[in-house]
Amino acid sequence: MNIELPDWCSTVKLNVKLDSDNDAMQFALDLVEKNIENKTGGPFAAVIVDSQTRLPISFGVNIVEHTNCSVFHAEIVSIIRASYATKTFDLGRTRPVTLYTTAEPCAMCMGAIPWAGIGCVVTGATDSDVREVGFDEGAKPADWLESYYARGIVVRTQVLRRKAIALLQRYVSEGGNRYNGNP
Repeated sequence: MNIELPDWCSTVKLNVKLDSDNDAMQFALDLVEKNIENKTGGPFAAVIVDSQTRLPISFGVNIVEHTNCSVFHAEIVSIIRASYATKTFDLGRTRPVTLYTTAEPCAMCMGAIPWAGIGCVVTGATDSDVREVGFDEGAKPADWLESYYARGIVVRTQVLRRKAIALLQRYVSEGGNRYNGNP
């Protein structure tokens, strides 16, 4: 399967060490900014990082509208691309990996993360931040964090949250489509 990313994505370098949660989240937020500037998708991005080397394995941006495919959320795109890059559906089988996502996962992405073998999730904006600007995040269990912890998945939330919120608001103020949500 070939996922058609926006042209600007060809300039993104994956050979950069992301030493901290803030560094990795800023990497993802920079992708959101480019997606907004180029009008190639929603205000969401994700990067999967090898937790030991701290090098990115893959990244994804929201390309729902760009591809006319409702499941191409940033997390899903980054998982698919990481699976192809590592040639495994279980990303955590050979090394621990961390998913950095600019917003808490929606209902769909929340289900895909454990199945992909991701052992740690770091988020920016909260579910309520995303809903507040008009996106529909689906029916998520209130105890989603506890269900991840029960599976051994570590979760850290609200990393660079203010920056993530500012990009959500920018996307909306510039007329971005809040598909499946409030117009």
